[in-house]
Amino acid sequence: MTAEQFRARVLKSGIKATFYEGWATRNRGQRGDGWGLTEKNPTGVHGVMLHHTVTSNVARTISLVRDIGQPENDVPAPLYAGLVDKSGHLHMVAWGRCNHAGLGDDDVLRAVIAERVPLPAPNELNTDGNARFYGFAGINLGDGEDPWPAAQLQTLGEVGGIICGFHGWTENSVIGHLEWQRGKIDPHSSQGSLMPALRHLVREVVR
Repeated sequence: MTAEQFRARVLKSGIKATFYEGWATRNRGQRGDGWGLTEKNPTGVHGVMLHHTVTSNVARTISLVRDIGQPENDVPAPLYAGLVDKSGHLHMVAWGRCNHAGLGDDDVLRAVIAERVPLPAPNELNTDGNARFYGFAGINLGDGEDPWPAAQLQTLGEVGGIICGFHGWTENSVIGHLEWQRGKIDPHSSQGSLMPALRHLVREVVR
């Protein structure tokens, strides 16, 4: 899915969105297994991965995700393609390979490709998720206390639905970081994982 194809669908959907300067070409290029169809990644991109940011300030989060990254962990920006704030506003800062997923489990990837549920529990770090998943995050502390307003969840679901609809995927191609890598909890709420609710919202968009 090209940046312009995504942008056109977002605008048509009515999602409130800001597309920041340079977003369409900001990415990690051909690092690792690359992005999309490459020699090292011959089957391309397979799903959408959702996260929380462990931040609260919107402007600061955009700066971290777009320009700074996580230097303390040697993780360069951009971290995600897009962010959704608590009002449901989508902030697009990149497109393509971003440093959001890291290494995960190839058994999970095979299940996502087959849209087979439930997903197996991740127990290996042998597959580059950055090359195989679109990455989006909700701006949230992820502490189980910071609320997830309905507007924020709705936009995350609509974004996932837009991408799934383009590729002909179902909601089972949308996963959380916790379903990819053992030890992760995002996207996390007071009720635990948000993924059942978010996949339900995706299904409402693509069906």
